[in-house]
Amino acid sequence: MEYTRIEVAIENGICTATFTRPDKLNALDRRTLEELDQLADTLLSSNDVSVLIFKGSGKAFVAGADISAMVDMNGQQANEFSTYGQSVFLKIENLPIPVIASINGFCLGGGCELAMACDIRISSNKGKFGQPEVNLGVTPGFGGTQRLSKLTGIGNAIDLLTTGRTIRADEAKSMGLVERVVEHDELDNEVKSLAELIASKCIRAVKANKLTALKGVITPDYQAEAKAFADCFSRGDAKTGMQAFIDKKDPDWR
Repeated sequence: MEYTRIEVAIENGICTATFTRPDKLNALDRRTLEELDQLADTLLSSNDVSVLIFKGSGKAFVAGADISAMVDMNGQQANEFSTYGQSVFLKIENLPIPVIASINGFCLGGGCELAMACDIRISSNKGKFGQPEVNLGVTPGFGGTQRLSKLTGIGNAIDLLTTGRTIRADEAKSMGLVERVVEHDELDNEVKSLAELIASKCIRAVKANKLTALKGVITPDYQAEAKAFADCFSRGDAKTGMQAFIDKKDPDWR
C-alpha cells in the first residue's frame, strides 16, 4: 500500500510518521487506519528501527476521527469501524519498540486515543486535549474509555469523557495525560533528543524493557467499548450529533 495519509521516514534507527492532511486537521478515516496498520506490521518485522515517532502537520496532531465519514454509519458499521480502529491502536501499543507522540496542537477524540496508545507523550504548550465524543452523542471508539483512566485516574477520566471539554497542555500534564510540555518551537528538538537517546541503547534491551512493562498492565474490555460506540449509532444519537456538527448547529437531543 502506498502511503497517502502519512509520510514515513527512517533515519538512524528512528522512524517518523507524519500525518499529512492538515486541511482536515489530520482526521482519522479508514484509509489512515489502514496505513497505520501497514506501518505497524512493517515495524514488527524490522530490526533496523529502535523508536517510532508520530507527529502531525499543520496545527493539529490529530483532531479526531473523520466525522463526515461516520455520520451515516449504522450500528453494525460503527462496531466494525470501532473494532478495527481498536485493533490498529492495540498493534501500535504492543509494538516492541517505544512509540512517542509529538503533539503540536489539537489532540482530540481519535487523536487523543492514538496518543494514549503511544508510550510517551510530549506536547508543545499549544497542545489541546480532550475526548469530545459526548458532544456528538457517542462514546470514544478507539480505546479512549479504557486507557484514559489508567493515565489520569478515574475521576479525571469521567470528567473528560462526560463533559467533552478541551484542556490545555499544562492541565493534561497535571492529570498525567502527557509526560512533558515544552515551548512550541522546542518540540521537535525535544522529541528528537529523546528518540536519539533511546536509539543509542541496546535494541534488544529496549524491546525487553518495554514489553516486560506492558505485561504489568491489566487487559481492558475493548469489546464493551465497541458495543457502546455502536449502540450510539443504532439508536440515532450519533446521527443527530454528527449531522449537527457538519451543519454547524447545536444538536437537538430530544
